[in-house]
Amino acid sequence: MTDRKPPEFHRIIFDSLHEGLYSVDKNFMITGFNHAAERITGYRRDEVLGKFCKHIMQTDRCNKGCPLSYSLEIQENVKNYNMVIKNRMKNAIPVRVNAAIFNSEDNDPVGGVVIFRPIIDPEASDRPGLMRQEFEGITGQSHQMQEIYTLIEEIRDSDAGVLVRGESGTGKELVADAIQRTGRRRKKQYIKVNCSVFPHDLLASELFGHVKGAFTDAHKDRIGRFEMANGGTLFLDEIAEADPRIQVQLLRVLQEGTFERVGESITRKVDVRIIAATNQNIEKAIEQGRFRDDLYYRLNVIPITVPPLRERKDDIPLLIDHLLKKLSIQSGKKVLELNDMALTLLLEYGWPGNIRELENALEYAHTRTRTSVITEDKLPPHFKAGPPFSAKTEPPLAPVTELEQIREALNQTRWNRTKAAALLKIGRATLWRKMRAYRLLDE
Repeated sequence: MTDRKPPEFHRIIFDSLHEGLYSVDKNFMITGFNHAAERITGYRRDEVLGKFCKHIMQTDRCNKGCPLSYSLEIQENVKNYNMVIKNRMKNAIPVRVNAAIFNSEDNDPVGGVVIFRPIIDPEASDRPGLMRQEFEGITGQSHQMQEIYTLIEEIRDSDAGVLVRGESGTGKELVADAIQRTGRRRKKQYIKVNCSVFPHDLLASELFGHVKGAFTDAHKDRIGRFEMANGGTLFLDEIAEADPRIQVQLLRVLQEGTFERVGESITRKVDVRIIAATNQNIEKAIEQGRFRDDLYYRLNVIPITVPPLRERKDDIPLLIDHLLKKLSIQSGKKVLELNDMALTLLLEYGWPGNIRELENALEYAHTRTRTSVITEDKLPPHFKAGPPFSAKTEPPLAPVTELEQIREALNQTRWNRTKAAALLKIGRATLWRKMRAYRLLDE
């Protein structure tokens, strides 16, 4: 009689670990991958099983200094081994690793296991988890965005309705795309409809289809977006703008999974996950009778609120880098930087149009710029130069020790900010903000 536990028992234990874990066979092909490893790397278990670990983790130690190879060489477990892996978005993640080799009863190596956890950015030590700069097409490293990334990962195996809320231009559609791209329906149809651009009759036809002769221009049968998305996901943008008559039909589909095409009495069955988005105050719309509360509760099973850009200004330098790279690729003109005053103006602006307005402002400046650096005079006219701080908003003096450290790093690197930031082990944008606060930009 044996007390060997079944594989499912071990998998439950592995998935309960907070650290990432993956196991390999003697050929270094992945045989196990726990939930934490999925969360840290962005890969799903079914995507990596049977693949060589070096093709997935892409560490800086794969060719020389692999912890498993080292463990095999010294015939001991490896502990607290630092290296860098790459996640699914190809972002570098510093991790601390423990590794061990599995041996057979004859003491022959038959595989191994690696347990890893991110080495948290010292500047973000008060924030749980890894500070990711990008996630499934979304750019942002602020605390608010980290929470959204985590939530998307947590709901990816669910078919529950999602309501994405936020001001115009905040990137609600990108969030919807990320939900679909990471969900279990990711390989199925993904259909989008903007509910604000169609009058009632046309929206009904768009969503549910129609039969020939249902209305004047119905010259032939046509399937609607629900049927197109059957088995997949339907994104209903600007849902609060939908006509109340359509809302009744949407509620029925959500409750029963059935509908009829316009002009037809045949009831059809459909299986669709709904992601909706709005920039409206939907509670106010309910109070005014413009939106059904029962539909709201059906849609709002998983609410996600995308913050406005003015509440996540730490993301602005990162977004600028991302958008300038995109513009340079599109135009073939390499303009990837802003001077200090231009960056100051963008950081201090209120951004009522959010990321969309930032993208427009950068495109305007990029188009006008003939050098490699955007200066403040190339920004749109409503950006006015002024002192970084007024008398009322002047920041308190920072600790002298930190100021001295920054000045010393700058002096050592001849005021090369990239090298100084590396020396201080902080990001270049963080160094710029500290220099600005300590009034070092003019030195």
